[in-house]
Amino acid sequence: MSELPPDLSPQHEEQHQVAKGVAKAGGIMVASLLLSRVLGIARDSIISGMFGTSEFTDAYALAFQVPDLLFFLISGGALSSAFIPVFSEYWHTDRKQDAWKVFSSVLSIMSVIILAFIGISFVFAEPITAQLSPGKVSSQSFHEIVRMSRILLPAQYAFFIGGIMMGTLYTRKVFSIPGLGPNIYNIGIILGAVVISHFVQPGVVGMCIGATTGAIVGNLIVPFLVIRKMGFEFKPTLSIEHEGTRKVFRLMLPVVLGLSLPGVFAMIMRFYGSYFPAGTNTVLDYGNKLMQAPLGIFGQSMAIAVFPALSQFYAEKKMDLFSAQLSKTLRTVVYLSIPASVLMAVLAPQICAMLYQHGKFTAEATHQTAVVLQFFCIGIWAWCLHPILMRAFFSIQDTVTPIVIGTITTFVFITMVHFLKATSLGYLALPFAGSIAPIVMVIVMALVVSPRIGGIDIKAIGVTIGKCVIGSIGVVAVAGLIAWTPIASSIQNHKLPTILATVIGGLASVWAYYLITRKLNMAETEYLDRAMAKINAKLGRQT
Repeated sequence: MSELPPDLSPQHEEQHQVAKGVAKAGGIMVASLLLSRVLGIARDSIISGMFGTSEFTDAYALAFQVPDLLFFLISGGALSSAFIPVFSEYWHTDRKQDAWKVFSSVLSIMSVIILAFIGISFVFAEPITAQLSPGKVSSQSFHEIVRMSRILLPAQYAFFIGGIMMGTLYTRKVFSIPGLGPNIYNIGIILGAVVISHFVQPGVVGMCIGATTGAIVGNLIVPFLVIRKMGFEFKPTLSIEHEGTRKVFRLMLPVVLGLSLPGVFAMIMRFYGSYFPAGTNTVLDYGNKLMQAPLGIFGQSMAIAVFPALSQFYAEKKMDLFSAQLSKTLRTVVYLSIPASVLMAVLAPQICAMLYQHGKFTAEATHQTAVVLQFFCIGIWAWCLHPILMRAFFSIQDTVTPIVIGTITTFVFITMVHFLKATSLGYLALPFAGSIAPIVMVIVMALVVSPRIGGIDIKAIGVTIGKCVIGSIGVVAVAGLIAWTPIASSIQNHKLPTILATVIGGLASVWAYYLITRKLNMAETEYLDRAMAKINAKLGRQT
């Protein structure tokens, strides 16, 4: 390690080293989730061309209602989020035997619970589906929704148990292997659409078979092989005598009892979407998935990367480092997500045409999806901040407060949808309310968690937001040349010109944003400076 400046204290050195570790982990997760989103977009592009928008594509979207309900009831997201801080606390305080005891008991108990829930959901899939997708009960596709739901159910075991195994890898600062899970899952769906669909009727059933296969391979088999090679101690037990095991379930309990918006958002959207004409759930689903691209690349990746560090700081009672790292991560995500949301809003028609408009996917469906995406773009930055703030609460082993805030926000969302869907907005009330609600949610979460961790640098974050808005003027100006000039109409319905204009316009917009924010002396531009320096260095070595 290079020599440190004489004025760099050991505490600052630790913060510097952890920050480097978070940045490296964040880079790995960004790359993994970027690949996942690219595969996800390729997946949806293939599906849109092959199947278009119809009652059966709606059925495919609605088939996830029962599995998602199971995931919500057993608090799947909170399982790993509750497990990691507890496992990390034992691991980083030289109590590894205790860590593995917690791992063994949690995995064993949850396996029994999950398998029981899967069995019950399989048997009662039809009445459950009728409650979750009421608008489709009398449709011809209802029984196909039930059939596909049953095919998708076994994947939930892989997601739950795989999340526990991946939690042990995150604690040991191994981020590359968990990043493979979503990619293998997407590959499974793609193979289901391209290959398996030709052997089943209707063809969309093939995607469900591929999804379950990809989930089992990517989320269960691969992490198991890796942790076995790295060394682990698993002894099946249903005992809850260990305090660490009881703590994991105490942390999970509020999520089971809550209705936090991120956990039920897709389910509520599909519920209300089932009342609208055929194809509505499909365009809502495509718009939602495009919105989740920056959420996954920026929000979830940075949340996963910073979570072990925050958990470690809390375990070691170093709250000044905790606060500094959280504030820095929030500013970084703001810097990346605001221009992404602006760019996607301006180029939404071109993006949707580039990705979806071919085969059976019509120009009208493209227009509907683009408008849905534009409404979602209002709240992209808030959705990206949410997983960071959730990890802040989970790191201090508080799962009650964020769930209470999320539950209240959920009722705000439902109330908005209930009143707005009868207006001229129609189904667009869903993405609109789905953008306003998370903005309210993250503001409240930040204000509540700040005093508990020694203070979030709210002022610095506010300055970052202001400068990002100024920088985004460049995004609007450059992307607008593609979206709001004769170029847009001249390339309409032509795939290659649309792709070229969208890609070139997008890259030019990002460059304009970078130049403006660099002139504004934003520290976050250093990430791009380092990335460009690495690329130039590699190119220099090659030449």
